[in-house]
Amino acid sequence: MGRGLVLLVNPNKVHPPIAPYALDVLTTSLEAADFDVEVVDLTFHREDWKSYLCEYFAARSPLLVGVTIRNTDTVYAFEQRPFIGEHKEIITEIRRLTEAPIVGGGIGFSSMPFALVDYFGIDFGVKGPGEQIICDLADALVTGRDTGTVSGLLRNTGEGVTRVPPPALNPAVRRGAPPLPGGQFEDRVWQVDRAGTYRRRSGSPHKVDNLLYYQRGGLAGILTKNGCTYRCSHCVEPDAKGTRFGRRDVAAVVDEMQSLAAQGILDQHTTDSEFNLSISHAKSLLREIVRRKHADPGNPLNALRLWVYCQPSPFDEEFARLLAAAGCRGVNVGSDHVRQEMLRGWKVTEKGTTYYSFADTENLVRLCHANGMMTMVEALFGMPGETPQTMRECVEAFMALDATVTGFSLGLRLFPYTPLGIAIAEQCDGVRTVPGLQSNTATEPIVLKPLARCSGPVEYERQFMFDASGNFRLVCYFSPDLLEDAETVDDPSGLRRRSVELLWDLVDPGDHHRVMLPTLAGMSEHDNNYADNPFLTSLSGLGYTGAFWAHWRDREAILRRAQEVGMAESTEN
Repeated sequence: MGRGLVLLVNPNKVHPPIAPYALDVLTTSLEAADFDVEVVDLTFHREDWKSYLCEYFAARSPLLVGVTIRNTDTVYAFEQRPFIGEHKEIITEIRRLTEAPIVGGGIGFSSMPFALVDYFGIDFGVKGPGEQIICDLADALVTGRDTGTVSGLLRNTGEGVTRVPPPALNPAVRRGAPPLPGGQFEDRVWQVDRAGTYRRRSGSPHKVDNLLYYQRGGLAGILTKNGCTYRCSHCVEPDAKGTRFGRRDVAAVVDEMQSLAAQGILDQHTTDSEFNLSISHAKSLLREIVRRKHADPGNPLNALRLWVYCQPSPFDEEFARLLAAAGCRGVNVGSDHVRQEMLRGWKVTEKGTTYYSFADTENLVRLCHANGMMTMVEALFGMPGETPQTMRECVEAFMALDATVTGFSLGLRLFPYTPLGIAIAEQCDGVRTVPGLQSNTATEPIVLKPLARCSGPVEYERQFMFDASGNFRLVCYFSPDLLEDAETVDDPSGLRRRSVELLWDLVDPGDHHRVMLPTLAGMSEHDNNYADNPFLTSLSGLGYTGAFWAHWRDREAILRRAQEVGMAESTEN
C-alpha cells in the first residue's frame, strides 16, 4: 500500500477518442511519490457514466480526485459547442459521491483556470503542467500540511479563487517582478518532469488503456517538450503551458515511444505546440530513434509511423532526412497565411518579430515530398486585416503548393490570455464592442473588460465563455473587412455565410477532394471539425490509423464503406 489513493478522472466523452495523455503523466509522477493511482475514464462510458462512477466510489475512498479538462469547447468558430457544461455535471456527481477534494487541470482548463475553479465549484486548480504540483498537493493532504504551501496551486477559499505564488526559481520572481494576478505568461519549466519516462500502459485495470485508444482513434500522443517561447497572437500555449521550452530528456522520450510501439501502438503524433521550434532538440530525438532502429532490427521502433506538427521554419534538409529515417509519415504545418504584412503581427517570436515567410512553407512541402512524407498545410482566415482579396491570394498560393491536403479555417475562438484576446478586451475597455466580435448565442453586443477593470481573474476569464446572465456565449472574432453585409457584421450573432461561400467559390471543385473547408448547415456533409465527426468515427471503426487528414482524399469511399457495414448514417443532403 502507498501513502494514499489519488483518483484521476477523464470526463471527455467526445469521439473519436483521444487518450488522456496527461493522466499517464500524472500517474507516473504520483506513483514515483509512493501514491496509489487509479483512473476512471468516462470516454468509453458515455451512456452509463453515472452508474460507472457510483460503482467506483462504492468501493473506493480516494484522498484526492483530479479531473482533466482537455478542451473547454470545440474551438471551432462555426460550431461553438461548449464541453464544460457536461463536465460540470460530472464533477457535481463526483461531489455527491465523495468528500475528497477535487483539483482541476489540463490544457483547456489552463486557458481560464480561475473561472473554471469557480464555475465547477472545486477546491483546487493547476495552471499548466501538473505533475509536480499534484504530488505536492497530495503530500500536503496526507500529512496535514497547509495547502497554502503548495507553490502554484489555485485554491477556492472564502476570499475567492486565489493562487499560491510560484517558487523563487521562476525567472520573473528572481528579477523581482511580482507574479501577475492570473499567473499569465510565466515560465513553467519548474512544473515539468523533464527527466523521467512517462509510463504508458495498455489493458491495466483503472489505468489509461493506450492500446484501446489507439484501436478506437488511430493515434497516440507523445510529448517531447512543454511550453513555447513564441507569442503568436491567437495561441493559448505560451500562457497555458509556459513561456520557455521545458525539453524532456531525449532517451526518456524515446524509451516511451519504444514502449508504445512494443504494445502495438505504431502511429504516434507529437503533442508539442510545434515539434521543430526547438530544432536541435528535435534532431537529437530523431537521431536517437534512428540509432536504435539501426542497432536492433527487432526493435519495435522499426515499425514506428510518426506524425508531427511543425511551423514552416526552421525546417532544413537534414531535418527532413531525419524525420523520414525515423519513420515520419506526415507533417502538419501551420502556415496560416501568405501575406507577410499580416503574419508580421500574428505569427511572432517573443520579441515580436516574424520567423518565416511563405517561401519557407514552399521549402517544407518540397522537402517532405522529396523524402516520401505527406503534408497538410493549414491556413487560418479572419484575423484583423483579412479581406476577400487577402483570402483569394492565400487560397491561390496554398493550392499551388500541391500539399497532400490543404485546410482552410475561418474565424478565431478568443481566449482570455491570447495576445489577440487581451488586445480586444483592452479595445472594448468595458464600454464598447469591437467590430468582428461574434457568438452564435449572443443576445446583445459583446463588450469585454480588460483584466485591470475586472474584480479579478475570475470575472475577466468568465466573459470569454459566459454572458452577464451566466449563459454560454463563446466569444469569436472575424475580421470586419470580410465579404459580409453590414447587418451581419453589426449583429453579434451574425453568421459569416458569405465568407464561407466565397471560400468554396475560390477552390476549384476539381480540387475539393484535397481540401478541408469550413461549412455551414446544409452546405456539405464534410467538415474538418473533430468532435463526433462521422468521417473520423468511420475511420477508427474501419481500422484506419494515423493522422486523419492522411485519409481525407479517400473520404467518399471510406464513408460509403462505413455505411455499407452499418457504421455510419447516410450523409446525403
